[in-house]
Amino acid sequence: MHFISDTEPHKTTGVTIGGKAGNLFRLKQLGLPVPHFVVIPWETLRADISGPELVTGLLSAFEGTRYFAVRSSAAGEDGAAFSFAGQFESYLGVTPDELAARIADVRQSAFSKRVMAYRKHHGLSDAGGVAVIVQEMVDADAAGVAFGANPLTGNRQQKVINAVPGLGDRLVSGEVNADEFLLEGAEIQSNLADGKQAGPALTNEQIYRLGQILESLEKELGHPQDIEFAVRNDQIFLLQTRPITTLKAKPEGNYILWDNSNIIESYPGVTTPLTFSFISKSYETAYKLFSAYLGVSELVIKKNERVFANTLGFLNGRVYYNLKTWYHMLAMLPGYSINARYMEKMMGVKEQFDIPDSYRLPKGKAWWSILKMAVQMLFRFRALPGKRREFMQLVEGTINEYKAIPFAEKSADELMHLYLNFERKLLLEWKAPLLNDFFAMIWFGMLQKQCGQLSGSANPNLHNDLLCGSNDIISVQPVHRSIAIAARIAAVPALKDLFMTKNEQAIHEMLSLSNDPEFVGLRADIDRYIADFGERCVGELKLETISYGQEPARFIKVLKSYVETGITNAQFSGEREGMIRTNAQREIATHLKGKTIGRLKMRLTLHYTRELVSARENLRYERTRAFGIVREIFTFIGKRFYADGLLTNARDVFYLTKEEIFSQIEGTAVTQDVKALVALRQKAFQGYRELGPLSERFATYGVPYNGNDFFNIDRVEMPEGDLKGIGCSPGRVTGRVRVVADPAEVPSLNGDILVTTSTDPGWVTLFPGASGIIVERGSLLSHSAIVSREMGKPCIVGVTGLLKSLKTGDEIEMDGSTGIIRTISR
Repeated sequence: MHFISDTEPHKTTGVTIGGKAGNLFRLKQLGLPVPHFVVIPWETLRADISGPELVTGLLSAFEGTRYFAVRSSAAGEDGAAFSFAGQFESYLGVTPDELAARIADVRQSAFSKRVMAYRKHHGLSDAGGVAVIVQEMVDADAAGVAFGANPLTGNRQQKVINAVPGLGDRLVSGEVNADEFLLEGAEIQSNLADGKQAGPALTNEQIYRLGQILESLEKELGHPQDIEFAVRNDQIFLLQTRPITTLKAKPEGNYILWDNSNIIESYPGVTTPLTFSFISKSYETAYKLFSAYLGVSELVIKKNERVFANTLGFLNGRVYYNLKTWYHMLAMLPGYSINARYMEKMMGVKEQFDIPDSYRLPKGKAWWSILKMAVQMLFRFRALPGKRREFMQLVEGTINEYKAIPFAEKSADELMHLYLNFERKLLLEWKAPLLNDFFAMIWFGMLQKQCGQLSGSANPNLHNDLLCGSNDIISVQPVHRSIAIAARIAAVPALKDLFMTKNEQAIHEMLSLSNDPEFVGLRADIDRYIADFGERCVGELKLETISYGQEPARFIKVLKSYVETGITNAQFSGEREGMIRTNAQREIATHLKGKTIGRLKMRLTLHYTRELVSARENLRYERTRAFGIVREIFTFIGKRFYADGLLTNARDVFYLTKEEIFSQIEGTAVTQDVKALVALRQKAFQGYRELGPLSERFATYGVPYNGNDFFNIDRVEMPEGDLKGIGCSPGRVTGRVRVVADPAEVPSLNGDILVTTSTDPGWVTLFPGASGIIVERGSLLSHSAIVSREMGKPCIVGVTGLLKSLKTGDEIEMDGSTGIIRTISR
């Protein structure tokens, strides 16, 4: 016998049948549906045993078969390392009369120029022949390819299936566009071919069955598979399988847990190298300082330089917390030696890491350190109001000094030294905000605990209600000011007509040129607003963001949306939040009636919590203003580099790190071709944007960028039933969902419920038109929570799986007290 039937796997020993045929035999052994096939080994073909005798034997093995598939099966083909995809010839719909010629063609393709070039490119030997598979042709209703993991992103939780009606050769050749299905758990996302009138090529049941087949193959073969399949009369046939060669093996060692559930509020989406290089150093400096404040010795801090230098990670251009380093910083605190589990619970640590023994103090020494730290923190808390005032004065004076500097007249070297001086003078003097954040966390936690201990209280959001209506929070001032400007526009027919009929660029130009008193007055209002709040914009902490101060037309676009949608100050009278606060205070008074000590304790806690939470938000704005100066300095360095021919565009500077920029100025650069470096970065970062958001929390092993799955959701607790998050601002509303990725693209919400991944202070201009706010990330002290309480808008944050569950147009009911979101209709 010159060929081996699929019923005779024992005969494959000692002959060359190639990777594809070997995989088909494995599929048969696993009991999976494979169309009847035989393999002609390389040894048979090399001996030139062909002609009528071979064909007669083949036809007797396929009695009654009218059409065949003739495929290659080369040594090394469809292996774990190399697929040889498309290199050899394959033929479908072969008649018995064509069989001999097609077998000869496939055999010859093993020695074609393209195969030789492929082998040479991959460093493979020219030796090794090709076997031929002859298989019963399935007259398919649909056919396609399916992947046990997403081959583009590496996400092993997703299965990707491409299918077309009829035979699969049209898909492989590119003759027709395929329907694409993304299977993740029980969820199917479909993307049907353009212009398709009929239904999808596969039913949901067939997609689920393919998913089960892929899972069983990965379990049996030890690697996610790339399969070809055909469907006939609702039965799935497997035509071949091979490992997905683009997936890298899962690495081992150096376990790191990454999380961006909070920091995404400050650095949403893809962030440029300049911003990351700037903030990573800022975090390192800040937390060294803060650890020293909490009693960590200078010796321990110095020994753990790498821990503080790696509090942040940069993964696909997105900023993440390295929870391993945060855990190690926690373990440096004196209290960890006494009660590690309590410290972990208090700080919300869910996973433990290996902690060096050098971190642990003897218990006697730890108690002494705690006592010393407690005394120090008491004095620091009492001195905090004064320290905040000193810090605000320092910020105000430094920023005013720098705003008076004509950056456009400075050289790159002068701009660099201006930055370094600014860093020494202000960015390294961030003690007051750090201390305020620390005490805000403590007092807010105490308020939450005291409210939870009130017997008979059925309001789980009582602690939040008590914080509503804090009129000293600066974050809501831009809303009130901008709405007041919009009201002035709406009251003057000429101005209203201008804003209703022209775009923001044309409006800005006309306001700049007109001498009409109303136009001049409006221009002065806008100029004052930008002078006060020009840095408060979407992505305000990202240096690459273009602020209102840099492009005033961006703020005019916000005003235009307010005028067009009729948003007025009446919507922000403060009555609703005042009523919420008053009702909460009445409830407290009722529960603590006759309890003098309890009432005094609550009054003290509430006083300090309100003060610290308001100060936290206000100090964050000072950070925004400071970052605005840094943005200006590097923007003008970019202009200098562009003028000197170093960059193709002035804004390309944001694709360099701070150190790379300074090395160009100081003559220490290891790469002198800056344009080439920028082009490489821009291509990479565009790819990161196209891949989309990573998982909120995931683990990596070994080198993080090598073979790890950034889209893995194993560490994310997915919801069951109704969605639930953290209720931050009370109120129950029913409305239509509007999912927003970029607030600049949405003029107004018109009463819809805002649903998004994360917000920063720049989103506040979109809040007025929302009936409620739901954010996938965030905490009780996040910006969206604080501002929503101030505005009296129902708000829920920290909703796992939010954007996977809700789509624009869904009707939902949200309860800002309980954090429960119920879907009414889709």
